[in-house]
Amino acid sequence: MDLRLALEIVSLTDSGKVRSHNEDNITTDNQAGFAILADGMGGYNAGEVASGIAVTMLANSLKTALSVGLPDQDPGLLVKSEIEKTNGAIYQTAQSQPQFSGMGTTLVCALFHDNRIIVAHVGDSRLYRYRQKGTEHSLFEQITRDHSLLQEQIDSGMISREDARLSSNKNLVTRALGVDPMVDVEVQEHEALPGDVYLLCSDGLNDMVGDEEIQLTLSVLGTNLELAVQRLVQMANDNGGRDNVSVILVRVLRHFPARRGFFAWLSAWFKK
Repeated sequence: MDLRLALEIVSLTDSGKVRSHNEDNITTDNQAGFAILADGMGGYNAGEVASGIAVTMLANSLKTALSVGLPDQDPGLLVKSEIEKTNGAIYQTAQSQPQFSGMGTTLVCALFHDNRIIVAHVGDSRLYRYRQKGTEHSLFEQITRDHSLLQEQIDSGMISREDARLSSNKNLVTRALGVDPMVDVEVQEHEALPGDVYLLCSDGLNDMVGDEEIQLTLSVLGTNLELAVQRLVQMANDNGGRDNVSVILVRVLRHFPARRGFFAWLSAWFKK
């Protein structure tokens, strides 16, 4: 299904104020209905290679699968399977080429299908949802949970969320693509409603800009995604820009039910 009438997607990536090169990679596809963001790690530009492989390989595999439709396949299982294949490719590249030894990348992927969003992630790149609740109220929440040492310390009560913002352990991830032969991909599925704005970002944004500031920006500029994405990146840089910063914003414009044949519709009706 062509989702160009149902989704508005805008993205921006920047090297920041400190790093000499950008190891983040992003890609989006309005027609297929997905957005992918990866934040690479590893010396001598190897992180850029890892994130590039992740984004390119996953995007190509999703385009191929979605071009023939998903009549009988669970889209969450599809995304998980393709990310696992991508992990294997990055791992093999790192093992076979010494200059890429030890490289890896975080990943967050959003796939929009049948009025739902499938979210898959590895590492500490995040996805947030901004949802309007009536005319005066809105809800901004982090949908993904970081796979990081800092998050584990927060969960165990060793450190508060307030103190976590000042921690020196921010970038120690506990999961990444390409580090091991196998990877544990976390997949979620949520209802997507018209008016929702979804934010995918590397930690170069949320390490520099607080959630309250991000929410305020989306509340003011959520209907102008081009301006909103530029403002978020600028805020990260104005606050120090210590890392590469990448932002993808997706706004749901209308419902996007999957097309179904008569027998699929009849089967779904009897299951009610």
